[in-house]
Amino acid sequence: MPSIVLRSRKRWIARVKDDTVLLAGLRMKRSLADILICLATVSFVVLLDRLTKFFFSTVLHPGESLPVIRNVFHFTLVHNTGIAFGLFKNNGFVFFIIPVIAIGLLVYNIYYYYKFGELDRLYIAAFSLILGGAIGNLVDRIFLGHVVDFIDLRVWPVFNVADSAITIGAFIILLKCFPLAKDKDGKMKVILKD
Repeated sequence: MPSIVLRSRKRWIARVKDDTVLLAGLRMKRSLADILICLATVSFVVLLDRLTKFFFSTVLHPGESLPVIRNVFHFTLVHNTGIAFGLFKNNGFVFFIIPVIAIGLLVYNIYYYYKFGELDRLYIAAFSLILGGAIGNLVDRIFLGHVVDFIDLRVWPVFNVADSAITIGAFIILLKCFPLAKDKDGKMKVILKD
C-alpha cells in the first residue's frame, strides 16, 4: 500500500496518490471526494435551514419576538419579501438571479479545477455554503412567496441560517482572495498583488 501523506491535521481526508484520497476511510478519486464534500455541505445547510425555519414558524407568530438576551439577541419571526437581510424587497427577479449566479460560480470552479489543477477544499466549501443558503431561501420563496427569518441581533436586520451560510461563504472567499503573511514583527498582514 502506498504511503499516506496527510493533507490536513484531520485524519478523515488523506492523499494516497496524486489523484486519490481517503475520505472517512474510503479510497476515492479527489474529484469524487470534492463532490461529496460539496453535497454534504449543501445538504447540511439546507436541512438545518429548513428545520430551524419550521421550528420558529410553529413556535412564533409573524412579528412575535422571543428574547434570549434582552435588547441584544432575540428570535423574531419575520416574513421577508427581500433577499438577505431584507434587501431589495418586492424585486422578484433578484431572487432567481442569486441562486443562478451561485450555481454558475460553483460550475466555473469545477471547470477551473479540472482545467488548471487542484482547487482548495476551503474554497469548495465556501461556494457550497453559498449554494446551500441560496437553495434554502429559494425553497421558501417558491413555496411561501417570502423567506422566513428569525435571528434578530437588534442592530441588524433579521436573518436566518441560509443568510448566515451565504455570508460565511462569501467572507471565506474574500479572505482567500487576500493572502496573509507575517511581517517582521510576527503580525499578520494582507498581501496585495500589483
